[in-house]
Parts: sequence; C-alpha cells; structure tokens
Amino acid sequence: MTSHRLPSLAGALFVPLVAWICYLLLLIPTLIVFPISLGNSAEMEFPPSNPSLDLYRQFFSDPAWWGSMIQSGIIALITTVLTIVLAVPAAYALQRSHIRGQGFVQGLIMGPLLVPVIVLALGLYLQLGPWGGLNSNLTLVLSHTMLAVPFMMLSVGASLRHIDPALENAALIMGASKRAVFFRVVLPQLASGIAAGSMFAFLISLDEVIVAYFITGPDTQTLPVKMYSAIRWEVSPVIAAISTLLTIVSFVLAIAIMFLERNQRTNTG
Repeated sequence: MTSHRLPSLAGALFVPLVAWICYLLLLIPTLIVFPISLGNSAEMEFPPSNPSLDLYRQFFSDPAWWGSMIQSGIIALITTVLTIVLAVPAAYALQRSHIRGQGFVQGLIMGPLLVPVIVLALGLYLQLGPWGGLNSNLTLVLSHTMLAVPFMMLSVGASLRHIDPALENAALIMGASKRAVFFRVVLPQLASGIAAGSMFAFLISLDEVIVAYFITGPDTQTLPVKMYSAIRWEVSPVIAAISTLLTIVSFVLAIAIMFLERNQRTNTG
C-alpha cells in the first residue's frame, strides 16, 4: 500500500516544485531591478553603493520620459473604454444568440490570441503605411483594442455563464424591453467580469511594445517604446526606475484581478 502511494506523492510534489522554480526564475530578474533603481544616474550598479532616489527624480523631471508615460496612460484608458464598449455587447450576443457561423465569428474575434504579435505588428505596419495611418493615436488605440478585446470577451463570457437566463426571460415577460434587460438585469451581474477584463485591457495597452514600436512615431511614442529605444541606443539607468514603477502598477492590478475573480467565484458559487 505504501509503495503505491510513493509515486503519487512524488508526482504531487514534483509539479508544485517545478512551478515554484519557474516562478522564482521569472521573479529574480525583477527583484534585481529594484535595488538598481536606487542607484545613481551615472551607471547601472548592483548593489548600489550609495542608495538614493536620483533615478526617480530624473524620470519625473525629464519631460521626454514622463510625457511618454502620460501618452501611455491616455492610450491605455481610451483602449480600455473602447474595449468595454465593443466586447461586452459582443460577448453577450454570442453567448445568448444562436446565429449561423457563430463559431467562425468567435474564432475571428479571438484571432489576436493565436497570431504572433510580431506578425500582427508587421501586418499593421504594411497596411497602415500606404494609408498614412502611422504615427497616429487613433490607429494605436484601435490596434491595442484589437489585442485587448479577446481578454475582455473571455472575462465577460465567464461571468455570463454564471447568469441564469431565466432572470432575463422573467424581465421580458414582465414587460421590460431587451435594452432595459441588458442594462438593468445583465450588466449589474457582469460588474466583476467587466472590471477584471478592464484591468487586463489597461495592462495590455500600457505594457505593449511590439505593435507600438511598428506604428508609432515621435509624436505618439509610448513609454515601453521609449524604454526599448533607450536600451538600444543609450542604456540609461533611468530605465530601472521606470521598470520598477511599471512592475508595481502591474502587480497591484494583478492582485486586484485575482481579488475580483475570487469574489466572482464566491458570489456565483
């Protein structure tokens, strides 16, 4: 009996062990960036010999850096709003209707998850270039929305599966219009799914660099693109401070997403 339990026990320990090793390998480079961000503005140093906040001061005092940060924040906010407007009704329509070719439409919407981002970026560059769509905030927002919509669809779709359609039918029987049912019955129950999807959309737009690198220019340069350019041409130590700030923002939003998903499972369970 004991001999049969040993392989299963070893398997049960092996998977978490591998997961923790992978997690630490991903986390260690990030932990190294934190102390580097406390160094001086002359060069990257680990560990810093004289810890200070000089790199953060340099970041916030340089319009080129914080201007790109504001640009990224605005693009991310607009992308998030547009993603909500497009993805929430689409997810509801696909979940509740039984139209011909529904699987094809859903697969088309989820396409950006299957195609390598570099391929999408090159395609956008070749398509938008002749049309004069490069170096435009509008095309950047639309491109980021294309990348974010599948995540919102997945998040809202998961919430919709926990909503009883009988509630909607009861509202229709009592005289409510389909529009009123959607806004007053369905949307309040999708709040956590929409919130989680919105955070995904914001993070995707805020951190995205490949598509932005292909289609942005001097007037629309986002923070990740400027960081990538700085790594290639000047290796500024300020990048460590910016990376730390972006990591903190991403970590806070990731914790919020986990909290919302746990609340959603608790409320629907």
